[in-house]
Order: sequence, then C-alpha cells, then structure tokens
Amino acid sequence: MIQIKNRFSKEVIFESKKDTVKEAVIEAISNGANLRGADLRDADLRGIGLRGANLRGIDLRGANLSGANLCDTSLRGIDLYGANLSDANLRGIDLSGANLSGASLCTANLCDADLYGANLYDADLSGANLRGANLRGAKLLN
Repeated sequence: MIQIKNRFSKEVIFESKKDTVKEAVIEAISNGANLRGADLRDADLRGIGLRGANLRGIDLRGANLSGANLCDTSLRGIDLYGANLSDANLRGIDLSGANLSGASLCTANLCDADLYGANLYDADLSGANLRGANLRGAKLLN
C-alpha cells in the first residue's frame, strides 16, 4: 500500500494498492486526484510519463525523474533541489520560479521551456538542449 502524504500536514491525500510510488502517482493523476502539496521527496519516478499534468506545489527534492516525459507540464515554483532530470523530455515545461539548485539536467530536452526566475545554481546543464528556452531572470551563478 502506497500513501502519498501532504508535505505540511502529513495527511494522506492519496492511497494506492500499487507496488511503487511511480505507479501510485500515475494512478492518482489519471484519477484526477489533487496532489498539491504532495511529498514526493527522493521518489523513484524514472521514465514516468506525465505529459501536460499540473504538478504545481509538489515537493520533488532529490527525486529521480531521469528519462521522464514531462512535456508541457506545469512545475511552476516547484522545489526540485538535487533532483535527477537527466535525459528527461521537458519540452515546453513551465519551471518559472522553480528551485533547480543542484539538479542534474544532463542531456535534458528543455526546448521552449519557461525557466523565468528559476534557481539554477549548481545545476548540471551539460548537454541540455535549451533552444528557445526563456532564461530571463534565471539565477545561473552563485
């Protein structure tokens, strides 16, 4: 049994009989559950497909999202400190105001991504495709 809890109140906001957090998140999103404030710190979400989902307010610090498809997803203002987003498809994603400090974005596709005001201190962007990305106001250096 997987329980997804609110990061502030620790209240269970979604419960699943799935075997993994990844499967439980997919089930929650497909069932229209409101995951705002969900604590998904350090979650293994490798290869997850959440194209177009609204994930605002979720705590994904240290999460493994390598190879994920988050195309056209809203992660505005989200905390992705230390997360692994290597090889992820982030085309058209809204990461405005997000904390990506210490995150790995190696070879990620960030074409047309909105990174306005995002914190990218110590983020690894080696090999990332930033063509058409909005980096206005983004914090790139300490």
